[in-house]
Amino acid sequence: VLFFLQLAVILATCRVCGWVFRHFGQPQVVAEMIAGVLLGPSLLGWLAPGVSAYLFPSESKPILFAVCQLGLVLYMFLIGVEFDFELIRSRLRSAASVSLAGIVVPFVLGGLIAWQVAGDTTLFPDKTTRMQAVLFMGAAMSITAFPMLARIIFEQGLSRTSLGTLALAAGSIDDVAAWCVLALVLASFQADPRIALVAIGGGLLFALFCLLMLRRLLLPLGRRVESAGAMDQGLLVFVLILLMLGAWFTDRIQIYAVFGAFLTGLAMPRGKFAAELHRHLYPLTTALLLPCFFVYSGLNTAIGLVDTPALWLLAGVVLLAATVGKGVACYAAARWHGESHREAVAIGALMNARGLMELIILN
Repeated sequence: VLFFLQLAVILATCRVCGWVFRHFGQPQVVAEMIAGVLLGPSLLGWLAPGVSAYLFPSESKPILFAVCQLGLVLYMFLIGVEFDFELIRSRLRSAASVSLAGIVVPFVLGGLIAWQVAGDTTLFPDKTTRMQAVLFMGAAMSITAFPMLARIIFEQGLSRTSLGTLALAAGSIDDVAAWCVLALVLASFQADPRIALVAIGGGLLFALFCLLMLRRLLLPLGRRVESAGAMDQGLLVFVLILLMLGAWFTDRIQIYAVFGAFLTGLAMPRGKFAAELHRHLYPLTTALLLPCFFVYSGLNTAIGLVDTPALWLLAGVVLLAATVGKGVACYAAARWHGESHREAVAIGALMNARGLMELIILN
């Protein structure tokens, strides 16, 4: 029963925060992340611990997490459906360069920081080796929060522009590479190279299946919707089954469900088929399910744990290295490929979208 009250509180807080932060030029997704911090132990749990414990007991977190994942999977599927292949074909080299620069520079900076602090048992467990700490910090600092990046691009009306497509393509490449690194980290921690092999190899095979086979198999369904002018419920259910299977598979091989959802969306027919999916799924996904995803991170964030000058200094160094390293590297790569100064600055800023992905790596 408490779940419904949680949803009501989350949605109301997100709307109020959205109204406030819209006056500061911030997108709704930023307001939703801040709403999570306000509802979590950093503020509500500090001001009114009894209210916080009643609203969000630890036993309820798995239910909320499952809803978060459903909203995220549906949203990333819709982003894949809206992804414009024609725009990215001419900018594939730019996207790859921006992504590579945005991975390498913050990864190196994160690795250097981890190398210096790896021996501190308050930051890493005793069993963590220096190389494992380097790989973990490098992956955490180089990854872009692809769901947050996509939400900002869609909210700002950039999804079908050259800039938005370049950022989405670079962000997707960035995250796939970072999750491959995470697979290496997991393999290192568990001393099992099969983990990395299954994740990287399985992800590549699934991408090829979606783009080369599934896309062609679904073309007749696209023509059927075009001729009928609408998508019937049976076809919608069939698409949702494909989506859930794709999300399950990539989650199972430890690349994370969002990539299965995104790749399944890429395989969908365009035109009326894509428009019908958007009409059926987008409103409820963005209005009800997705805010839970962005709030959930705040519910698990306790800023008060950073309670010494040394920790605040380290947090500042990590933040500076992550944001400046990625921003400058992506800006330089975009300029190298002929983007204007303004677009290169925008690319550097967009690629610095951060959020729950780092927390997922941490967990």
